[in-house]
Amino acid sequence: MDILAEALESMRTGRPTSVRTDGHAPWGLRLPPAAGAGFHVVLHGSCWLVPVDSPHLEPVPLDVGDVVFLRSGSRHVLADHPGTPGEVPGPERYTKAPPIGSVVLGDDGGGGARTSLLCGNYHLDMARPHPVVRQLPEVVHLRARDGRHPELSAAVRLLGAELDNPRIGSEGIVPALIDSLLLYILRAWLEDQPAEAEGWSTALRDPAVAPALAAIHDTPSAAWTVESLAVRSGLSRAAFARRFTTLVGEPPMAYLTRWRMTLAAKLLRDSDVPLLTVAARTGYSTEFALARAFKREYGIAPGGYRRQARAA
Repeated sequence: MDILAEALESMRTGRPTSVRTDGHAPWGLRLPPAAGAGFHVVLHGSCWLVPVDSPHLEPVPLDVGDVVFLRSGSRHVLADHPGTPGEVPGPERYTKAPPIGSVVLGDDGGGGARTSLLCGNYHLDMARPHPVVRQLPEVVHLRARDGRHPELSAAVRLLGAELDNPRIGSEGIVPALIDSLLLYILRAWLEDQPAEAEGWSTALRDPAVAPALAAIHDTPSAAWTVESLAVRSGLSRAAFARRFTTLVGEPPMAYLTRWRMTLAAKLLRDSDVPLLTVAARTGYSTEFALARAFKREYGIAPGGYRRQARAA
């Protein structure tokens, strides 16, 4: 079971949106808060990312090939220099052209240094983020010059080639690459964490915790207990519970309930299956048992949640 891919899929509320941004110095782009997570890929040149909602964070220099991920879609400015003010382009400034739209900032005839970026947003349910996303720093900066993530760099190069020279198939290739980029970003960050770190970077490869997580994700409807999960880990009940809580951030049964409710919410949003089926797939014997657990987590009954999701 690919827990990272499944966790991200459970949070998705829509497909990514993106735009190509070309800046000619001096230029600045002010980006408002977004629902979900933001991302930027530097295709050509260099620039700065200046956090607005996180004044404790220093401006981040970005070079060609760099990728930056903003966990909560917070306000920020992209500019040729940290002191350049950011503008909010009106809709008339955006050009619609396959495979994605574009916007040009600054004076493209003035001879200023050019920067080209892919800017976008992953539509994720950040009201209840999976812990693997919640544990990320606000800004994740993956530098191309470090050379540690060849697959991510290859994806960036492919994106750049398709955007620089759109050809037959580009309209299907570019969205797929942008979609895959999220997994590449998170995998790269997780693999960058030291082996002794606590958290999901270790939990996903820990010989005791990883099998228990795989069991929960593979068969969430099973009647799991701390004891039965501990058997898979090869540890005693108490030792397993301590290890799991330390790395995952919550006890085994709390995580099991969280994951069941996450799956229930996705089924309610994305399908028309009866509530009894939702209950059976998430480990509850009756609709009443599901409704009680769901309302405790979401503050609303499953039927009401489904109606709200469809109306949104």
